[in-house]
Amino acid sequence: MIDPVLLFGLALAAGAPLALSPLATALGAALAAAALRRRAGRAALAAAGVALVVSGLRARALLDGAGAAYDGALALLQPPARCEVACAVVGSPVVVGAAQRRSAGARGVDDEPPASRIDVELSGGTCGGRALQGPLRARLYGAPLDLARGDRLEVTVDLAPIHLFRNEGLRNATAAIARSGIVASGTIVEARRTSEGRSVAAAVDRARAFVRGRIEATFHPDAVALGRALVLGETDLAPEDQEAFRESGLAHLLAVSGTHLVLAVAGFAAALRAILVRVGPIAARWDAGRITAALCVPAAWLYADFAGGGGSAMRAAAMLSCAMGARLLGLRPVGVRCFALSLAGAAAVDPLVAWDLSFGLSAAATAGLLWLQRPLAALLVPGERERGDGGAEGGPGASPPRELARKVLAPLATTLAAMFGCTPLLLMNGETFPLLGVAANVVAAPIGELAALPFCLAHAVLSWAPPVERGCALVGSGALLAVRAVARASAETGVVLRLPEPSPAQLAALAAAIALAWAAERRGRRLAALAAGAAAWLLLEGAATRAGAPRGVLRVNVLDVGQGDAILIDLPEGGAMLVDAGGFVGSPVDTGARVLRPLLRSRRRARLDAVVLSHPHPDHFGGLPATVEGVEVGELWDTGQGEAEGAGPVYRKLLSDLRRRGVPIVRPDALCGRPRVLSGATIEVLAPCPELHPDRGANDNSFVVRITYGARSALLVGDAEHEAEDALVARYGAALRADLLKVGHHGSRTSTGAALLAAVDPSIAAVSSGVRNRFGHPSPEVLSRLSASGVAIARTDRGGALTWETDGERVLWSRPGEPPRPALGRRGGGPPPDTRARAPGKNGAP
Repeated sequence: MIDPVLLFGLALAAGAPLALSPLATALGAALAAAALRRRAGRAALAAAGVALVVSGLRARALLDGAGAAYDGALALLQPPARCEVACAVVGSPVVVGAAQRRSAGARGVDDEPPASRIDVELSGGTCGGRALQGPLRARLYGAPLDLARGDRLEVTVDLAPIHLFRNEGLRNATAAIARSGIVASGTIVEARRTSEGRSVAAAVDRARAFVRGRIEATFHPDAVALGRALVLGETDLAPEDQEAFRESGLAHLLAVSGTHLVLAVAGFAAALRAILVRVGPIAARWDAGRITAALCVPAAWLYADFAGGGGSAMRAAAMLSCAMGARLLGLRPVGVRCFALSLAGAAAVDPLVAWDLSFGLSAAATAGLLWLQRPLAALLVPGERERGDGGAEGGPGASPPRELARKVLAPLATTLAAMFGCTPLLLMNGETFPLLGVAANVVAAPIGELAALPFCLAHAVLSWAPPVERGCALVGSGALLAVRAVARASAETGVVLRLPEPSPAQLAALAAAIALAWAAERRGRRLAALAAGAAAWLLLEGAATRAGAPRGVLRVNVLDVGQGDAILIDLPEGGAMLVDAGGFVGSPVDTGARVLRPLLRSRRRARLDAVVLSHPHPDHFGGLPATVEGVEVGELWDTGQGEAEGAGPVYRKLLSDLRRRGVPIVRPDALCGRPRVLSGATIEVLAPCPELHPDRGANDNSFVVRITYGARSALLVGDAEHEAEDALVARYGAALRADLLKVGHHGSRTSTGAALLAAVDPSIAAVSSGVRNRFGHPSPEVLSRLSASGVAIARTDRGGALTWETDGERVLWSRPGEPPRPALGRRGGGPPPDTRARAPGKNGAP
């Protein structure tokens, strides 16, 4: 029979998927319940069903509340404002940017003193002259390193709403707000501490600061960031190291995982018990083991908090507390029951806990160890099956070759069990799966867990013995650098498997298949259940591929990339083109890696027929290098102004890399006056034609592109301003008519003049602007002009991306999380005057 507590815990933890993907999760839960009906009582299944629904409703309420809180931040902080406010520190200070600066310093850039990131709750003051109404949580950068939770501050800070990047097909962006409450971020200009926190949390933070200082002082410079990641949970690695650990599948060795917590608390327990058994009065009257177990419970939670309070550490603390509690009561701990209680407790406190990647990976790895380690060991390790059956083979009397094989293969079975458990989550949160991950783990895990971890943890408590502390720092640094070397060597091989992100339906099918296999009593039926799950996965993969590349429709996705342009166009015969990819100057946020590449992956797109760079400004090309990496590109359309005037190293490298890949670079002289049919849609370049205008700036030399399918069109004008607009109206007049207008220059007052608007006569206007822009985009004047013309306005800073879709006659449009709604076509009706009779693609509407 299945443990009812485990069933209850899994149901509670599934509340987040139910709130975010209700149909797929409900169907998966129903199939799993049907499969488990013989292995779980009706009462247990009913309780699990109630737990799932309640947890889902709680998660939905949190998401709705997060959306309302974010809207409040938009009302207060758009445009971004300088705030003079009082606040309390609510999150442990975390060092940011130190490793990146050290890496840059090695290449000749001046190093800067490290600063921290803190989470605060603002409770009074003004922002841009407006009074702060009610508490507001924000993440502040540039804080002093000696702050602690509970400290109260008076700060002057430049504050803005956080970027959410709300795009259909990407993970729900408000879940992070719902869990943390953080709706804004900014940089501290000035800070003054008015009082110090006196709580246990404050003491933990001050201990963290002390240990951080000792790591900085005694570790090898190249190992400092690695040591802080391992001991304090601060993921401040240099970009090349972050990539290496991710690509190699070794990131878990630097995360504060359950293994770390168990080792730390076990060391504390062993030392404490050794002391207690030597104290005569205590040893004579009490059980030293029970006393140790009682003290290990708070120690586990304190260490989890000290190590950054991540979901992995907190779940492990809960599981360890269960085991210690059983020991305290004189009971035998049961791993499955403790695992179940850790899930149930975490989900009861936070119904969105499944959204926490570290928690999910920890739970998945633990599940793999609990249910897969023994079968894999029996399959791989000589004599393991006999040992599990009570036989003596593989024991002390086993032959040396067999014993050697057992010592080599047993860790392999353990690594495989943990990795199999984590695979679905790894696919959800990364583009690649490391094929050499098992080998890299077999080499690096012993170094990390037997050398790096114990010596780094010992170092944290040995400041009173400087020679021993330095010795631990030396050994710990060496072990960490050895692990990094393995990660880099593994990543450099490039032996990875690129797989699409699983859809919610695929994950639901996987859960149902696992439940069916779990409930099966015979091996043949288990294999049949897993085979059925694999078949369902492949069928759903086909459905996801078709949804990502629809046929018979033109779909224009005006994406939310902040203050910049990025437009993904799904063409009627399954092709795609991309116009711009956003970008932020001087920001660590890469819109290509953050938005475009995950979106292409979720839509199963490995090719772009054409990539159009409207003009060479960073907020249009900054995300292109990361976007086109690993994606087949048919051709790049570029005005050429960037090469003529010099648009910087990112632009130059983009063109150089594409040329090296054999991608044609197409200029206006080859595009103007030559409408082409691309995957069933007609693409016309209207400007700059017939070539660049040397007396105009980059904005007024933007590509202006009209995309037509059947009787419907979309007009994309880049950052064209009044001079270019006037030239367009003079040349084309009413022939500019289109149903969708991508408003020029993010809604600046220098664009979207009355003459252009009258000529285009759109029914919908998309404005690509960011919540953190300080330019006043979109201009109230432009918004007023659009509203007066009866045009529906879709702003990416309010509601996220716009999806506009037509079959050549009917038009639908939607925003993320909303069902598609019909839109009126061009008010004049029919095709524009200059549109010759063009047959749509073979799959198009008549």
